[in-house]
Amino acid sequence: MKKRIGLLYGGKSAEHEVSLSTARAVTQALDFSEFDVFPIFITLNGEWRVGPQLTEAAQSIEQLQFTSTSEKSDNNIMQFISAHMANPFEVIFPLLHGTNGEDGTVQGFLEVLNIPYVGNGVLGSAAGMDKVTMKQLFEMAGLPQVPYVHFIRSEWESNKQGYTAKCEEALGYPMFVKPANLGSSVGISKASNATELERAVAFALQYDRKIVVEQGVTAREIELAVLGNDAPQVSVAGEIKPMTDFYDYDSKYKDGSTALIIPAPLEEQVYANLVDMAKKAFKAIDGAGLVRADFFVTENNEIFINEVNTLPGFTPVSMYPLLWQHTNVPYPELIKKLIALAVERHTEKQRLQYNRD
Repeated sequence: MKKRIGLLYGGKSAEHEVSLSTARAVTQALDFSEFDVFPIFITLNGEWRVGPQLTEAAQSIEQLQFTSTSEKSDNNIMQFISAHMANPFEVIFPLLHGTNGEDGTVQGFLEVLNIPYVGNGVLGSAAGMDKVTMKQLFEMAGLPQVPYVHFIRSEWESNKQGYTAKCEEALGYPMFVKPANLGSSVGISKASNATELERAVAFALQYDRKIVVEQGVTAREIELAVLGNDAPQVSVAGEIKPMTDFYDYDSKYKDGSTALIIPAPLEEQVYANLVDMAKKAFKAIDGAGLVRADFFVTENNEIFINEVNTLPGFTPVSMYPLLWQHTNVPYPELIKKLIALAVERHTEKQRLQYNRD
């Protein structure tokens, strides 16, 4: 029997376009003889649209942006619920990057409906999205990190001079300023002086009310892919070499100005330490399914964890699938493994008892 799979993509997020590219790539790798595939598109305005069954891979992003079959034009989430009630989805594959999808909101909704879904749960997704919470969990797990300062919009606006001084006292230039709750390097910029710091914070505040300012470090950027539930496996390491000042949105998705080196040339013990730290980071956020763990490795092989991404870029040329491809797990097999892990985690949750008898 085929599994009925729902691909959930788009979303009310600054990473909407990235999600569309991911959805198209996944349709091209799914085995349609094994899965009945249904697209579930969320518009930039937040409207849910359940499309007709896909019988072959999408050849373009436009094919996946179908119009609503509902008479209403508002956020018709009931269309999705009705479709599920009429013929239940066996697994939902969320392909939503960023806020309103990767941050635990959709995961919570699917938990309420008791539908198995690929990837991290509510806690893992929320902690993986909020860089401040993530850093605090990493600190509790004993994972080394670069120094950082964080604050919210109202604190900054009421005391810009004080928080600028706090950053300069705790950190040194250059600093990297980031929205706490966003991915794909959206809203991130580098500051080399107080004027640039203020400008960078203003830019980041366009995307989130909570800001993280991190100490810049001269280091290699190394990434590892983690796959599994309670017994996660780790891929070979990859290295990112951006030609620009840092690995920003354009160098990730637009201009191709970044070299990906897989496997990364690392000493055996350094790689072993990275694997151990990647597993610790995965468990620190109560990870499930997948994460990409990102690290800084200095010239003297000192390691700092940068972050984990709970739904990393997932096209065939993205780092996460490429890392597994070089670990002998091709892209179509990776998708099957993730679906199987979703069913495994859901089955394990059904063992819980909700009454006291």
